[in-house]
Amino acid sequence: MDIEPPTNVGAGYTGLRDQDAVHKLKNAGPSAKRRREDDAALLLNNSASQAVSEFLRTPHSFDSETRQAVRRRLEEPRADSEEEGRSSSNSTGDSEHVFDVTSGTHSRDTQSTEHTTPARSPDPSAFPAPKQRPVAGGDPFGYLDDQNDFPAPLPPTVTQQVYIPRTNQEPWATGRLVTNSSLPAVPPSNLASPARPIHANAYVTFGAGMRQKEIDTFTANHPLEAHSRPIPYHVPFSAHPVGSGVALLGGFGFLARVHGLTIDNVVEVEMVLADGRIVIVNKNENSDLWWAMRGAGSAFGVVTRYIARAFPVPVVFAGNLLYRFRRSTAPSLIKHFRDCIKGAPRELYANVLLTAGPQGKDSLIVVQMCYVGPQEKGQEYLLALSSWDGEKCLLNEVHEKSFLHQQDSVAQVLRGKPGRQWFIRSSLISSLPDDIINETVTQFADTPVGCTWLFELAGGALADFDDNCLPKSQREAAFTIAALHQWEMDMDDSRCIDAAEEWILGTLTPVRCGGPYPCFLGRHEPPERTIACYGDNWARLCEIKKKYDPTNVFCNSLWPLNAQMERVDPRTHEPATPARLKFGQ
Repeated sequence: MDIEPPTNVGAGYTGLRDQDAVHKLKNAGPSAKRRREDDAALLLNNSASQAVSEFLRTPHSFDSETRQAVRRRLEEPRADSEEEGRSSSNSTGDSEHVFDVTSGTHSRDTQSTEHTTPARSPDPSAFPAPKQRPVAGGDPFGYLDDQNDFPAPLPPTVTQQVYIPRTNQEPWATGRLVTNSSLPAVPPSNLASPARPIHANAYVTFGAGMRQKEIDTFTANHPLEAHSRPIPYHVPFSAHPVGSGVALLGGFGFLARVHGLTIDNVVEVEMVLADGRIVIVNKNENSDLWWAMRGAGSAFGVVTRYIARAFPVPVVFAGNLLYRFRRSTAPSLIKHFRDCIKGAPRELYANVLLTAGPQGKDSLIVVQMCYVGPQEKGQEYLLALSSWDGEKCLLNEVHEKSFLHQQDSVAQVLRGKPGRQWFIRSSLISSLPDDIINETVTQFADTPVGCTWLFELAGGALADFDDNCLPKSQREAAFTIAALHQWEMDMDDSRCIDAAEEWILGTLTPVRCGGPYPCFLGRHEPPERTIACYGDNWARLCEIKKKYDPTNVFCNSLWPLNAQMERVDPRTHEPATPARLKFGQ
């Protein structure tokens, strides 16, 4: 692994051929033992935001007489009384929340719009700051059992201004960093002085099998020289603990709206082809394979080394807002989220997710933001998002932190637990109208424990690239949608899969715009969904497949066809599940 600033010769970086002699004796990366230790560390509360992980780690007992349960557990029969709580956003109890910019007051609009709220979203700076709220005891989630209607808390006070991603390389203001003690220490520096990057980007070389955390940790520990102090550079990856395979299939993460997908920032690879040849692939060599492998690379060969662009990211303003999920108020919160991020700058990453459980807890709605820019601007969007008052905010833990810490904070939330099945379905949608939101909430209220549904803001820099096999229509989508479901290994409950399929293939059909990004494809995807990922580019992709892998050597991948270019059962892409792991065994 290596990182270098741009050079003044050739393509602007040291090519893989020229690196051979220099890197021949370099360490290939962490050992298998170290990786197992890193996996085990994800179970600890300090692997993620400590406040959020405390919720995941410590069960709460609820008083059923004072609060009605909102989540139906897998093993419990459905109660008839549950239907009484079902309501749509057209009812008075689920009215649209409106902020009056002229008067500075909040009100409820009892007239629900048919598609999207027609009024222009208010300027984020117009929202008042939430008031401080006491926390019960020392437990960050102690107030889950507190029935007092306190307003949402303020985020922690910080003094640092964060990275301003502008091409004219204006200075960064620096100050106090919020870091994670389990991650590598930030190199000593004069945090009170301004810092400006010398280079707009850098180039990172890494080998096959490297996981993103290993690459992010390396670049964080090897910052590049800048004005005043060194600055860490990061490749636009997905969040931890995903592997380097996202560099072949997509890679949507916190930096995607600013710099594009991971595949948009790969500049060269070394690949082993089906006939055994080892080739260098870039925009000048094997250009047809270069177009195809960025989005479908696993179907064309084995990549052994990568070079990718990295960008300066000293700190981010990021975190989560947590609310209790209720059928009557959830549609209003999602609409509020949608309206707040209309026309958001590229520096703002945002998502809203509905999560059922974990066991012993109410279902939650989590609003996540990550602003790659100055704290003052990020704070405006935080105040806008947190101004919703349909439910009290259970936790507001948005603050400045290192980008490495933000990357690692997702690992514990989405990591598959031992002894569980894992299922994912995803799609891209062009808009998020009111009726889709209402039906989504109604469906989610009946999903089993372990289900998470995600709306992730897309757009921005994603639409700037058209030189690989992902079609323009997918890149212009408004949101990435994902259903992430986990359940016990020995539990054969069809709802765990059916709920996701019905939501993605049913409810979202009117606004779907093709298949998902390939990195979001799950196991046993139907061939038509895989083909939909590539839209009008599918025919060209098939021709390149015939050229480089005519006998379909790389069949155990996402590729949905056999050597005769016929569609095959997706279960043939991988070995059969061992009998001891099957349901009931």
